[in-house]
Amino acid sequence: MLRQSSIILCVAVAALVALGLVMQASTSAWVHGLENPYFFLRKQSQMVVLGLLAGIAAAFVSPELMRRTVFWQMLVVCVLLALCFVPGIGIERYGSKRWINLVVIEFQPSELAKIVTIVALAAWFARWQTEVKTFWRGFVLPGTIAVVPVLLIAAESDAGTALTLSAAIGAVLFCVGTRLTYLVPTTLAGIGGAAFLIFNDPVRKTRILAWLDLDNPIYKDINQQQVRSLYALGNGGPEGVGLGNGLEKFGNLPFAHIDFIFPVIGEELGLPFTLGVVLCYVLIALAGIGIALQANHVFSRCMALGLTCVIVVPAIVNIGVTTAVLPNDGLPLPFVSYGGTSLVFSLAAVGLLLGIHRRTRAVVAKEFPLTRETRLAIRL
Repeated sequence: MLRQSSIILCVAVAALVALGLVMQASTSAWVHGLENPYFFLRKQSQMVVLGLLAGIAAAFVSPELMRRTVFWQMLVVCVLLALCFVPGIGIERYGSKRWINLVVIEFQPSELAKIVTIVALAAWFARWQTEVKTFWRGFVLPGTIAVVPVLLIAAESDAGTALTLSAAIGAVLFCVGTRLTYLVPTTLAGIGGAAFLIFNDPVRKTRILAWLDLDNPIYKDINQQQVRSLYALGNGGPEGVGLGNGLEKFGNLPFAHIDFIFPVIGEELGLPFTLGVVLCYVLIALAGIGIALQANHVFSRCMALGLTCVIVVPAIVNIGVTTAVLPNDGLPLPFVSYGGTSLVFSLAAVGLLLGIHRRTRAVVAKEFPLTRETRLAIRL
């Protein structure tokens, strides 16, 4: 199975992208205020083409080039994240400053930051692979490199992306061999700090309380998305009501074409397709891990593992949110939800994984020279 990792990865991603386009045709046509009912479908189709080109280009990027330019990559990403707070360049939507407008293009730099942060960590551990157990070069310095973009993303009020990137960073540190005596206390301190910030922020605190009590009418306006998503999944049942026949997308379920597209899949196409979506992400995770296991160098292993987490962890969170297992945080479903930035950089991450697998050479164990010789000995 490991040798077919790239094939499995491509098939799973292609299935999700195709399903995403079909569901955009079903859901986005009913978004209020659109003159062209297929505006989002057309734009998403354009982003698929752009993402495929980005993925193909990423597959042929030289690892040495990425390692040599990692400092400049981090610098550019941090500048782009800081531009989110600059008036006239940064764009605020729904209380978050995640977007920037650079005249000819508008995108979320946090999506690029996730990939570059993983590349930076991989380059660091490739340089200092013999010191991963030490406190400074195995934990403090790489952690400092990674925490800068995480804090900038969190300051944009994009807690979901910051937490998923933190999970990917933690996975890389754990798998590369950083001591648990450093990781566990830091993780517990981070969870404690996040809980303190959440319960001292009235908006986030209310959102958590609404999630814990979905039936409470006091929180009707806050937990509407998750309540209606459960209605959609229940309405679809095992077989679904048929493509295009869903009811919740007609204004009852906000952002049905973006963050909450998974319940619409369940309502219209039923349990086989929702389980199929979950299976696709499981296959992506297995393929990514397989690529990491086969990689010949530490840099490629770390990058493959981190990129796999960058793709799969947001999917886990989105499915958890739409099924009311987790509180609402506004993360899209990779490859399926509407969103040009997420789609393009997710396909670029897939291209990087395919590039790692393409450059991996199978290591054939050499036969021990004496295994075929008959050796005689005198027993005393």
